[in-house]
Amino acid sequence: MTLFGEMDMHFWLAWPLSLLAALVPTAAHPREAPAGRQAEFAAAAREFGVPQSVLLGVAYLGSRWDAHAGQPSTAGGYGPMHLVDALPAGALTVGDGLGDGRGDETRPMPPRPMHMLSPLNAAAAAQHTTLPEAGRLIGVEPARLRDDPADNIRAGAALLASYHDTPSTTPSTRPSTDPDSGADSGLAGWYDAVARFSGADDVAAARQFADEVFAVMRAGARRRTDDGDLVRLDPVPGLRVPHSPRPTSTGEADLPYDGHFPERYDDEGESAAPDDLAEPYDPAEVTAASGRSSSTECPASLTCEWMPAAHKRFGKKGAQDYGNHDRLFKTRHVDYIVIHDTEGGYQGIPTMVRDPKYVSWHYTIRSRDGHVAQHVRTNDLAWHAGNWDVNTRSIGIEHEGYLAKGGAWYTEAMYRSSARLVRYLANKYDVPLDRAHILGHDNVPGTTPQTVAGMHDDPGPYWDWAHYFELMGRPLRGAKNGDSVMILPSYDDNRQRFTGCVTTKAGKDCPSHGASTVWLHSAPRENASLVTDVGKHGGKASTYSVYDHAARASAGQRYAVAERRGDWTAIWYLGQKAWFHNPAAQPVAVPAKGPLVTPLRAGTRVYGRAYPERSAYTKAAAQPLTPLQYRIEPGQTYTVGDTITGSHYSAGAFSPSRHVTTTGTTRYHQIQLGHRIAFVMAKDVRLIS
Repeated sequence: MTLFGEMDMHFWLAWPLSLLAALVPTAAHPREAPAGRQAEFAAAAREFGVPQSVLLGVAYLGSRWDAHAGQPSTAGGYGPMHLVDALPAGALTVGDGLGDGRGDETRPMPPRPMHMLSPLNAAAAAQHTTLPEAGRLIGVEPARLRDDPADNIRAGAALLASYHDTPSTTPSTRPSTDPDSGADSGLAGWYDAVARFSGADDVAAARQFADEVFAVMRAGARRRTDDGDLVRLDPVPGLRVPHSPRPTSTGEADLPYDGHFPERYDDEGESAAPDDLAEPYDPAEVTAASGRSSSTECPASLTCEWMPAAHKRFGKKGAQDYGNHDRLFKTRHVDYIVIHDTEGGYQGIPTMVRDPKYVSWHYTIRSRDGHVAQHVRTNDLAWHAGNWDVNTRSIGIEHEGYLAKGGAWYTEAMYRSSARLVRYLANKYDVPLDRAHILGHDNVPGTTPQTVAGMHDDPGPYWDWAHYFELMGRPLRGAKNGDSVMILPSYDDNRQRFTGCVTTKAGKDCPSHGASTVWLHSAPRENASLVTDVGKHGGKASTYSVYDHAARASAGQRYAVAERRGDWTAIWYLGQKAWFHNPAAQPVAVPAKGPLVTPLRAGTRVYGRAYPERSAYTKAAAQPLTPLQYRIEPGQTYTVGDTITGSHYSAGAFSPSRHVTTTGTTRYHQIQLGHRIAFVMAKDVRLIS
């Protein structure tokens, strides 16, 4: 019998009905009288003469039909139609770059001030607003459009209709009238209005948004909103994006997820390996975006902007430094793609990436329309993760948004652009599409015991990892008869308690919202304390703060099972048993398979970097092998995400000709230690295949 025993057979059968309903083909559901949010979309479509599929498609790409309790997105968008008002407070600052993004204690970065746009730059960065204009069209005050979903939808429909009645004269945004285009003429006639609705400041970005809306319309969608309404967009089979000079983002090119429910297991009861899934695009096609800049590294279906980061010296002679990234002559190996959120608005990005005294990252994705800007070439080292070893082996992608605002800022437009980009990069660098290699910034380990507590927490519990992997065509799936577990709650139904979303009221509960994480307890009962994290809190207790990941496990992460008692499952986590509620009727984890390790001796050390042994350094200064404050013991087991040979890249000079790579012989296993990954020396553990 496996660790799951008889539980295996009904894990699939007991999967939450709400998740099944959200992902099965929408055409399979019998028609019923619209109610709630669905009825509001239908009524607005009739009132203003907008095709309901167009209205639903536009809203889905902005808000996924959620109301967000009247709170604005990072772009200042409100309600189901994501009507944009003035920028919210804090949008002109970006906080994810605070701290030492380089993460190398041998050359620490001095404290950097928080970047804020000056009034002049803020005026230059002003964006097109849609909420005031939409309110005027239906005679409703802006405040009501922020709080009332029905009027928000009416106003959005009126705005779309006004764009359709007075179309743009820009030729490059107009759809083709070629009768052989294959697109329904009625829907195709709305393409330009949809592009204008994006509010994008250039043709390529507006067209990208419209292409995505048409892709949603073709595939269809169905989900329950954050306030409980079930909304359905029936698919439009055969609908194609109106003629465009570049490859269209049709979903068939490089975004294979079509709304159909992915099987949880393959035919043999095993989780499918990447090679078992058909490649949805030709890698030779995805060289550089043809929409704007030949300098960018993006899939052909994304229009990407080249917004270069600074690479220059600064300071007085004799005390010069440089920033904000390292360039390489040689080809580097990439193991990870790290997902960040900006903790601020897109408007501040150009100022920061051009500051040589600031940190850097490879890409930024805008929330409002999914627009992508590249700052650092992927073969160069950006200073983004706060861990030098991870920086040298990773690509960093920032997403406009906030960790602690209920996830309302992670728009579907941004998810879809990001999924396309990550899939392209993973293919280019042979990075496995799993949670051991597609990391959140909150999964990156500290480098030394002193840095662990200050490591970043983004993108946090409201990032929908399961949906993200579905969009990449690699849905998170379990394996029957698994020897470990993959955390996989139903996002919309998984409404965990969090506190601290309001800065001035740290103990106040956050608004109810779906989440990707589960809480971990010290015993198998709800009133048991949360497990402790000596690195995050020392001897203090873990908290329910949205910023505190010390006692959380996230969707897609795989853990070794320590014990089962009734509806509770224990995993090995930071050297202790950590319990989560996992009832058969509504499981939040699925069986999984993969290699494990168990320590050979008491007090086995774990590391935040996989550096080589001291004797390997012949051309560069030796780096200390500093263990973290955690210890793991015989009898415990931890999942293995990768096995690598220790190496170090020394880049303490502006010119890459002076950089040195040191490769040793020490082998490391990457393990899922807690919420973050860590490394153990292969000689200290026994590998269980």
